[in-house]
This record gives sequence, structure tokens and C-alpha cells, in this order.
Amino acid sequence: MHWSKPLRVHLGVLVVASLLCTSAPIIWMAFRQGSDAAVNAGARQMREMSLRLIEGYRNTLQGGTEAVALASSAPQFVSAPPQDIEAKQAFFLEVLRSVPEATSIYTGYPDGSYLQVINIVREDVRRALSAPGGAAFAVRTITARESADVISTLRFLDSQARPIGDRDVEYASFDPRQRPWYQSVVQDGVPVSVGPYVTGTLNVPTLTIAAPMKGHRQVVVGINIHLQTISRLLDAQGISPHARAYIIDEGGNLVAHSDSQIMSRIIGLWARTSGAFAATANSFDASLETVARLRRDPAFASGGAARFDLDGATYLVQMAPVSVSGLFKGSTAAIVVPLEDLVAEANRLLVRNLLIAGILLIAGVGASVVLSRMVSRSLYRLADEARRIGDLDVGEKALSHSWITEINTLASALSASRHAIGQFALYVPREVVRRIVSPEGRAVVKAKRQDVTALFTDIRDFTTISELNSPEEVVDTLSAYFELLNTIAERHGGTVVQYLGDSIFVMWNAPVPDARHAEHGCRCALAMKAAIDELNEENSRNGRPALITRFGLHTGPAVVGSFGAISRQQYTAMGDTINVASRLEGLNKEFETSILVSATVHDAVGDRFAFRALGLVHVKGRAEKVDLWELRGESGE
Repeated sequence: MHWSKPLRVHLGVLVVASLLCTSAPIIWMAFRQGSDAAVNAGARQMREMSLRLIEGYRNTLQGGTEAVALASSAPQFVSAPPQDIEAKQAFFLEVLRSVPEATSIYTGYPDGSYLQVINIVREDVRRALSAPGGAAFAVRTITARESADVISTLRFLDSQARPIGDRDVEYASFDPRQRPWYQSVVQDGVPVSVGPYVTGTLNVPTLTIAAPMKGHRQVVVGINIHLQTISRLLDAQGISPHARAYIIDEGGNLVAHSDSQIMSRIIGLWARTSGAFAATANSFDASLETVARLRRDPAFASGGAARFDLDGATYLVQMAPVSVSGLFKGSTAAIVVPLEDLVAEANRLLVRNLLIAGILLIAGVGASVVLSRMVSRSLYRLADEARRIGDLDVGEKALSHSWITEINTLASALSASRHAIGQFALYVPREVVRRIVSPEGRAVVKAKRQDVTALFTDIRDFTTISELNSPEEVVDTLSAYFELLNTIAERHGGTVVQYLGDSIFVMWNAPVPDARHAEHGCRCALAMKAAIDELNEENSRNGRPALITRFGLHTGPAVVGSFGAISRQQYTAMGDTINVASRLEGLNKEFETSILVSATVHDAVGDRFAFRALGLVHVKGRAEKVDLWELRGESGE
């Protein structure tokens, strides 16, 4: 006797086995790949963030290094104050405006004379000097120290460098010749870096860069970089909530930390120890000892990623050496992330997938039972009919009905062929398999960092114009407007990157190189304004609305290339330069102007165009103020 079971049993077992055999491996592979992808993505993000961290750190210190190098070559600093005091002061003020991270810049002389210009925008510096309201800078001067009539004053200036008050200060407690930065430079005759430490006068955390005057080794120029600026560069929360980043010096001691509380403790420790490092600071972060040990490993001497266990948890660390113009040698930036943070999402997906698989399995079992009963019941009736026909039972019999079309067709065929069966067809539904072919798309332009000039335009009260005119009239007016602006942009070598409603975004120096991109951007803005004025006169005669346009122009570094999904790419530029240009356009409304540019544009082409200074302005979404200028026309017009 052959072993057999009803169809419903076989069908149910087949469905359940198929679900288990397909879902279990897929879920497991998805989990493993998800975990690996999460770790790899986290490691890649850490590498990218470490590069950005190093770049920001280097840029911050590079600005100070370049400022000191420039000052050490300026002839007005050779003589001790009060000689050339105005020229010295003007030079230092310009440095502080261009290096916002600097707390102060100063020069010391072998006779004990001293000149220091201090940026008192920060509240902690302002409190330390008891600065009056409206003060933006302070100038400390010590002259004629070796004479009986020593002069030691502290003068306060506003943002336009106009005096608003001064007072005498004690000079005996401060002698530049006794400071470590002065002694190190005089002894070695080369630029040096000192710190970090908490300054005695201003009581702020500082890194110092100092260099000797060229040809005058006894005259030393120095600049102080506010260390809180560096701490803000270390934000690693973009990787995970528990990620942290810090910088350690050659001896493995903490210089700066992303955790504000740890940073405050470090600063407090420096203040209590007169700026000296102490082993206590290294206990503020348990991972520091491990990172310092890894850094001494030759395999990680030039940076890299590693995995280590600490307090029962696994961490990933990305290390990279930091050095600026030969200074701060041995410093290392490190980003530490708990591995659990990187795979947490993959674990959540695994649990979710298991729940979904369980629900589908239960649903599949129920569906297979229902389907098998439906099929087997109908097949039992057909088998009985076939047996009857085989048994020459040709009596009339009512057709049985089924929810399955094929069974009804077979039943009809059996009923029509009561005396014999020639053949019958069984129809099995077939699954359509899609063929996936990777399309050959255009080559993706690799994104890269470069200097660009960005121009943004916007029509004043365009919402009101749209409301007061029909859509057809608005479309016709905008079409002529965009055609005009696009032609002018191309004529001046610009690339219209995007149309944003009634605005356009034009860029120079990408993708086509343009060494005079700032100049061409200014000429284009002026040409657009003149052309729009003529268009508005024509619109007025034709009964069309006037399109009063505002422009914002900024030049600087940006990341340029293709961005977006794999299936949809867009060539554009991203970065602070683009954001500032867009914000400048919006500021026209506040100043009732037409074309606003930044100080970088003014500095690049100031001799070729007429500008009106508007001063430092706070830009929405940006911590630092922007030096604002109105572009009035060509120089000499």
C-alpha cells in the first residue's frame, strides 16, 4: 500500500516550508549586511568627519599662522611704540577682522615695550576687561618702560576703530620679555606654538602662535587663538548621540574636547595649574588612554581606524595627525564612537523583520489551509465525476461550482465528455519574472572643493504679482524675464545652476574655470539690473507688472559636483559660500538696496567697482557676522 496524504496536507506543508526556507536566510543576510553596512558607513562617516575636523582645525590655526607671518614682515613693527602706532594699530585691527577666531594679536620689544590689540566681541573677554558698551576692540600699549615716564594704557575702540574711552593700567605685573612665547622665539629664532593655557590678563583658554620679525630677532609678533573656537569644531553628534571627538598633544594630553562639560573642566584645570597640563585631565575621558596607546603603535602613526573594547563595550576610533606649518607637531585628532550606536538600527530592523516574518508565516499557514480545502474539495468532486465516467456512469449530473476557474473548466469538459476522455488541460498560473538591467547613465561628475562666485536673484513682492495677474500673464512675463537674465548670465561667463520659483542661482568658475569670476559676477549683476530696468519700462507700457529684482553676490570655497540619488543627479554647489550669497540677496529688503555683496567680493574687485560700506551684519543661520557692501556700479561711473 502506497503512502499518501490529502492534498491540503501537502499544500500546507509546502507553503510553510517555502516561507521558512526563503524568509529565514533573507532576514539573516539582511541583518548581517545591514550590520556590516552600518559599521562601514559609520567608519566612512568618521573618516570624512575627521578630515573635516582636521581641515577646520588647520584653517583656524592657519589663519593665525599666516597673520603672524605677514606681521613679521611688516616694516612698521620694527620700531617700538609709540612710533608708527597708528599704522601698527590699523594693521592689527585688520588682522582681527580677517581672523575672527583670534582673541588678540600683539608684539613685544627688547626694551619691554608692548602693543596688543584685543577683539572683545566675546563676552568672557569683555568681562575680563570691563569694557564699556559699544566697544569692539581694545588696544593695550606699554611704552618707555626703561624711562621714568612709563606709559601703560588700555584704549577702547568701536567697530569702526573710533576711540570711545581709555584708562591707565598696571604695567609692572606684565613684561613681554618674561612671557614664554617671547623667550622661546628669541631663543630659537623661529616661529613657535605655545599652549594651550589660560591667559593671565583675559582669563580665556588660548593657543599662541609667535614668530620673530625678519631681520630683528628681538622683536616678536604673536597671536592668541580662542580655544573655545576649536572645541566647537569637534562636534561629532552627527555620527551618533554618544560619539565624541578630541585633540591630544604630542604627550597624549587633552587639548580640546567636544563635550562642553569636559572642556569646562579642562579649562578650569589649566586655570588652577597656571596653564600647565596635569595627568588629571586625562581621566576626564576613559578612552583617552587607549587612543594614546594606539597612536604610539607604528601601524597608526600616520592615522587610521581601529576597534577596541572599553568597560564592556566595543568602540570604533578614527585618528588623524594634525600639524600646521610645522607647528603643533605630534597633535592628533580622534573621533570615538560606540559600535552599538552604529548597529543599533540594524538590530531594530532585525527585530522588526522577525515580527513581520512571523506574521507572514502565520498568515501563510492560514491561507494554505483555506486554499488547500478549496482546491481539495473541488478536486474530490472532479475525481468522483471522473470515476463515475470511467465506470460508464453516463447519467445526467448537475455541474459542481468552484471559486477556481480551471476546476470549473475541467468540470465542464468532464460533463461534456461523459463517454470518454481524450485529453484535458490543466492551467497553472505562471509568474512573470522581471529582468533587471543596469542602465548606462552618464558619467557622474565627482564633487570637489573649489572657489566659486555665487549670485542669487529674487523678485520683490512676486506673490502679490501672481495674485493680481492671471497664470498665463505671469508665465509670459517670467518667461521673458528668465530669458533675459539667462542670456546676460551666459554673456558674462556664468552658469545658471537652478531656477527656484521666481529666483535664479548663477555660478562662476564652475564648471568652466574663470580666474576673474568675482569681477564677472559683479558685472553680470550690474548688467542684469540695467536690463531689468529697461524690461520694466516696456512692461509698464504693455500693462505688465514691474519685476523689481534684488541680487546677492558672494565668493569663496564650495563643494561643486553632482549630488542626489543614483537614478537622479543634479549639478550644483553646496557650502557656506552658497548659503551666504542667498542670505545677502534677502538682506536687500532690510537695507532697501538692489545689489549686496560680501567683503570677499569687495576685497577681490574693490578697485574696479564702486561700493558703499554697510558694516558688519548678522546673517540668519550663521553665527559670524558678514561685512556687507552695496555694489553701485563700475569704478569711475
